[in-house]
Amino acid sequence: AEMAAARLSGGENRLVSLPLSRIRVIMKSSPEVSSINQDALFLTAKATELFVQYLATYSYKHGRGKEKNALTYTDLSHTAEECETFQFLADILPKKILASKYLKMLEKEKRDGEVRENNDEGEEEEDEDKA
Repeated sequence: AEMAAARLSGGENRLVSLPLSRIRVIMKSSPEVSSINQDALFLTAKATELFVQYLATYSYKHGRGKEKNALTYTDLSHTAEECETFQFLADILPKKILASKYLKMLEKEKRDGEVRENNDEGEEEEDEDKA
C-alpha cells in the first residue's frame, strides 16, 4: 500500500490514470459511506479503469470501429444494447435518435397511457356491477 500511495502522489508512473479525488467524491456521495480506505479508493479506481478499457476494446472489436480505425458512440451504445455483460449501461449509453423521432415516441407513450387509464376505469365499473 505504501508503494501504491507513493506512486499515486504524482509523477508520470502513476498506477491509475483516473483522478482519485473525483472517485472519492463519487464514493462519498453514497449515504452508506462514511470513510474511504486509501486501498479501497485505489482498487475502485483501478477496477473502473480496467472496466472502461474492456468496454472500449470490446466495442471497438465488435463494432464498425475497425473499418474506420476509430471508436464511436454508436459502437458503445450498440455494445450496451447487444451484449448481456454491458446491458446495465443501456440507459447511460442509449442509441442516438433524431429529436423528431423522440418526440413522436413520447406522444405515442402519452396516448398509450391515456388508453390504458380509460381501460382500467372500465374494468373497475364492471367489477362493481358484478358485486
